[in-house]
Parts: sequence; C-alpha cells; structure tokens
Amino acid sequence: MQSLWKYNRDMKFDPQKHHRRSIRLKGYDYSLAGAYFVTIVAWRREMLFGDVVDGKMILNDFGKIVSEKWKWLEMQYEYVELGEWVVMPNHFHGILVIHADGRGGSRSAPTPTKRKPLGGLIGAFKTVSTKQINLLRDTEGQVVWQRNYYEHIIRDEREWENIHRYIESNPSMWAEDEENPNR
Repeated sequence: MQSLWKYNRDMKFDPQKHHRRSIRLKGYDYSLAGAYFVTIVAWRREMLFGDVVDGKMILNDFGKIVSEKWKWLEMQYEYVELGEWVVMPNHFHGILVIHADGRGGSRSAPTPTKRKPLGGLIGAFKTVSTKQINLLRDTEGQVVWQRNYYEHIIRDEREWENIHRYIESNPSMWAEDEENPNR
C-alpha cells in the first residue's frame, strides 16, 4: 500500500493523460450508508430504451432489460434498497439506498461482506445490463452507457421527496427534458 501512495505522490501531472475531472464529492466515502440519486445516460444519448407516449414511458425490450437489471442490484446486494426510479428513452434516473447492514436491519449471524461503493454498484448495473442488451441485439462489445454517471447525495427527507417527485413526473415532462433530442 505504501508504494501505491508513493507512486501517486511522485507521478507528474501530464495534461494529455490527466484531463478528466471527478464529479464526485472529494473525500466522501461512497460505500457509507445513505441515499443517492443517480442519472445514467445512454451512449451518445441514443434513444435505446423505448418511447414516451402521452406522458407515460413505454419500455421496449432494451428498456425492460434496464428495468430488470436495476432490480437485480437489490436482489444481488443485501445492503442495497431501491427507491423511486424510471427508465427514459435515453437515460435512467433512480434512488439507491446503501444500508449499514442488510435491508432487514440487524442479522442474527453477521457475516462480513465486501461492500461495493456507489460507483461499483453502478458499474455492476451497467455491466449486466450492457451484456444482456448486447446479447439480445447480437452486438457483443457494443457500448450502451456513457462512461460516467451523475450522482447526488440525498441529505434529508425534503430532498428525498423532491427527487422522488422529479423521477415520478419525468415521463410527463419529457417534452421539456434536456436529454430529449426533439426538445
């Protein structure tokens, strides 16, 4: 570990290699218990996941995969709980809660589990949804999601309620959505 820190400290900044800026909260541990609002955008904002018709999102087969794989996170990781979420034609919004223990509270026989931080959970979701979508469309290795994701740490009940309403109303607001290429 010591050599890793030395390498990072001694490495010289090269603007040709080191131009990406983190959008994460500096110094924050994203494996901590908390609620997070995430937005994940399709590669090149491609309209992959369905259509909004009369203010309602109609999922196509790819959109159904995104929905199924988002639910998979909660089944796969006992410390993850999903809040409100919506698949849109070219992006996804969701609330993901990381619990300190399993969703059911304290367990009688605690077993240590390696907890993924938020980025690891989003990475797992992107990986399993991409593989399934590419299997269906016979395009192995094709990119489905943009490289990063937007996140916001939900700090209180009022924020939770506002974000919940925003997600819930997203399909009905599609005509004005900045992700809508026909806006």
